[in-house]
Amino acid sequence: MSAPRSSPEPVGLTGAPKAPGRATDDAPHRPFGARLMTPLLLGSLLNPINSTMIATALVAIGRDFHVGAADTVWLISAMYLSSAVGQPSMGRLADRVGPRRVFVAGAVTVCAAGLLGALAPTFTLLIVSRVVLGVGTAAAYPAAMAMLRAESRRVGRPTPRAVLGRLSLAALGSAAIGPTLGGLLAATAGWRAVFAVNIPLALLALLSALAWLPRDEKSPRAAGSPATLDPLGIALFAATLTTTMFFLLKLADPRWLLLAPAAVLAAALVWWQLRHPAPFIDLRMLARNGGLVRTYLRHGLTYLVIYCVLYGFSQWLEEAHGYSSFHAGLIMLPMSGAAAVCSLAGARTKGIRAPLTLAAVCLAAGSAVMLVVHGASPLLALLCAGALVGIPQGLAATGNQAAVYAQAPADGVGAAAGLQRTAQYLGAITASSLIGLLYARHASDPALHRIALIGIALGALLLVLTLTDRSLRAGARTTTN
Repeated sequence: MSAPRSSPEPVGLTGAPKAPGRATDDAPHRPFGARLMTPLLLGSLLNPINSTMIATALVAIGRDFHVGAADTVWLISAMYLSSAVGQPSMGRLADRVGPRRVFVAGAVTVCAAGLLGALAPTFTLLIVSRVVLGVGTAAAYPAAMAMLRAESRRVGRPTPRAVLGRLSLAALGSAAIGPTLGGLLAATAGWRAVFAVNIPLALLALLSALAWLPRDEKSPRAAGSPATLDPLGIALFAATLTTTMFFLLKLADPRWLLLAPAAVLAAALVWWQLRHPAPFIDLRMLARNGGLVRTYLRHGLTYLVIYCVLYGFSQWLEEAHGYSSFHAGLIMLPMSGAAAVCSLAGARTKGIRAPLTLAAVCLAAGSAVMLVVHGASPLLALLCAGALVGIPQGLAATGNQAAVYAQAPADGVGAAAGLQRTAQYLGAITASSLIGLLYARHASDPALHRIALIGIALGALLLVLTLTDRSLRAGARTTTN
């Protein structure tokens, strides 16, 4: 529990007096209580719900702007690219200038992006709104992780595993209802409502943050100078990802010339990060922390398959099976429900290796079911395929989050959490590229089956990566229930 208000020197994790921090009046009444968690949970749902809500609106958007699946995939990739850069950037800012400031700025940006998307007269501006949305929604999760680490220092005990699980549940629950909500909005109010709904959601997160989140600590790290924030490292990282994404998005007609600048930019990024005293991505730390790197790899590969199913399966339901966007969203509900239930189960699990092992098995099993479905398959088979992929979505989210929290440096949990989401978005970008390659302008049974084969192969690879990772056993001992 936290130290009494009358205590002049509250005790930290090591038993030494804690550094001066925010005023006690700004702290929640209870450790990890509702006043702290409500805004964090509201903010953490913004990125996941926007990543999935668009899935059942893509067909309607393409119809209105007269573009096909190979073009609407930009609405997916643009947000994931900006989120992939934004998550570690916002995490670094949260570590240095304070998580509350970063959280509030992100919520304001989401409001602006929602308004731009709702009014966008052209497909290009719609893509721009998704880029801005990715940057704004990227702030909440790393800021929340940094805020929880600060709360741990305040109360003198580690963040409970169940509290971390709530963040995962908020993300998974919102991602889970995203396709259904998107289909409902698109079918009733039009696809522009999928963008406009961000305005009230972001305002709720903003107002609760201003009312309840404790003020940021004042420290030398809060100066936030360009030298400590490494703007050149951020720019090189963004340029490398952007160039790579442009290559991936045209896999049907590869732009091989893009590989040369991508390699040059990647080399420049590595050189600069090794040279900079406070690098945007601490490559030396990652080289020493093999367990954290493997967690990022597992997370990215898992979500590559999940997003292939999320976007590819929903589009296939509409175009090959003839379902409306709303009914396609309803069919995806078992996937959503399984993810939410397994997220709760994962949050109550002491170990890390076991749930991640089960996640890999179910990922391969769900992909195997998709390998045999076709345009005339019964509804039960479609529901089972989605549910099987929902299980690893819940287990992998909580398991990998717990691993990152245990393996990350104590003063860099925000940036480390941001890189976890970057790995997730890289998986999403690759998934959208594969969908664009395999579907072209129309989803078909053979194309879905090829996606299923990829899922089976990656599920088997994830099983090997999980069973052979000894760091997962050690990481489990550093988290609490």
